[in-house]
Amino acid sequence: MKKEDTPIGVFEALRATPTPVRYLLGGVLVNQLGAFVQTFLVLYLTFRGMSAAAAGLALVAYSAGSVLGTMLGGEFTQRFGPRATIVTAMAGSAPLVAAISWLSGPGALGPLLVVVGLAGLFTQAYRPAAAVLLSDLMPERYQVMAFSMMRIALNVGAALAPLIAAGLILVDWDLLFWIDGATALVYALLAFALLPKKTVAEGPGDGDGDAEAEAEADADGATGPSVATAATAAGTTTSSRAGSGYTAMLGDRKYLYYLAAVLLGSLTYAQGHIALPLELMEHDYPTSFYSTVLTVSSVVLITCELKITAYLSRLPKHVRVITGHLVEAVGLAVYALSSRSGAFTIAGAVLVVAGIMIAAPSMFAHPATFPASVKARYIGTMQAVGGAAGALAPLFGVYAWTVLGSSFWVLCGVVTALAGLLALAGVRQPREPEPAAGARAGTEGEPEVVGGAS
Repeated sequence: MKKEDTPIGVFEALRATPTPVRYLLGGVLVNQLGAFVQTFLVLYLTFRGMSAAAAGLALVAYSAGSVLGTMLGGEFTQRFGPRATIVTAMAGSAPLVAAISWLSGPGALGPLLVVVGLAGLFTQAYRPAAAVLLSDLMPERYQVMAFSMMRIALNVGAALAPLIAAGLILVDWDLLFWIDGATALVYALLAFALLPKKTVAEGPGDGDGDAEAEAEADADGATGPSVATAATAAGTTTSSRAGSGYTAMLGDRKYLYYLAAVLLGSLTYAQGHIALPLELMEHDYPTSFYSTVLTVSSVVLITCELKITAYLSRLPKHVRVITGHLVEAVGLAVYALSSRSGAFTIAGAVLVVAGIMIAAPSMFAHPATFPASVKARYIGTMQAVGGAAGALAPLFGVYAWTVLGSSFWVLCGVVTALAGLLALAGVRQPREPEPAAGARAGTEGEPEVVGGAS
């Protein structure tokens, strides 16, 4: 049996992780440990005397900047390379985040909104670059595992950051933003010193503005059949020069299905942090119980995701994606029974996390399977759609839960199942016919087509 046909082990994947990827994931973790702005911005500004409306407006500015930042991060990565994007984004984020504490007084709302919006833009612009670099450096066999590792780094940081923030707040609220800026600066320095300037996937001509020309050449078929085949397998339109960028994406029906799945899935998943606390308060659960639900979810996710991703690695991508969405849909629907017993809430949370662990690594990795000439833009767009869903989630969740009550969770389950069907249509590749024995012998050793199922 070939190595490619054997299941992937967790320790095997960890041993196969190149040193630059370890640096990249370490930088992601360090940056996430100090990511306090989005979580504590409203509390901080109201503590400093701003109205709730002004604080909410600042959060909207940050969210809008984040969505735009992921789009611009993808474009910048496509033109100038991942390392340059990460260094620029983090170096720009550091002073902007630190400046929030100096603009939080009365009469500074206008400048504050500008700075907060720019902080969101720069802070999130690194994410497409990190995903591109991860996919370029990690061996193809471990691509999905690599994105699972990145998710774990983000989740560990997200779980520990509030604990760190609680200690900082006891000393000085302003430390939240100074530490956040400091971690961004540390990440910029680590990226500049430790990450490769160019990757194998970029080649010697990329990273200095030549990616656009390469994309146009690919779109015209100038690079030979391998790129054209890759684009076809990924569902990419390559009929014109414009087809190498966002025009191709808009004409790529399969990728639009995938983006719709990201939008709907992110919208419903976020309700565990938005509508679920309202549900538990409605049924007189103590605040500590919601903390318990979050802790259980985090522990299960952090400790089990890599193992589950490895165990499911040999299943086709579309099977993992649809199964994960359906399991998550059941978990969300179970939240409707929270009024009967807290055990249903815990069970629902575990099912939601299980669904996420099954589907999310493949969903996150999917845009990275596209050709290098368009990959950064596809990744940036996916992350922007996810960010937009996060910004819309409170409006959708609070209003719908107020109207529907516990039945809201059944709606979330239905929407998540619909997201699974859209994801299935978006990532599933047509079955290729078995080659004849002679043809198979003649093509042995050719690389796997980019954009196919993981």
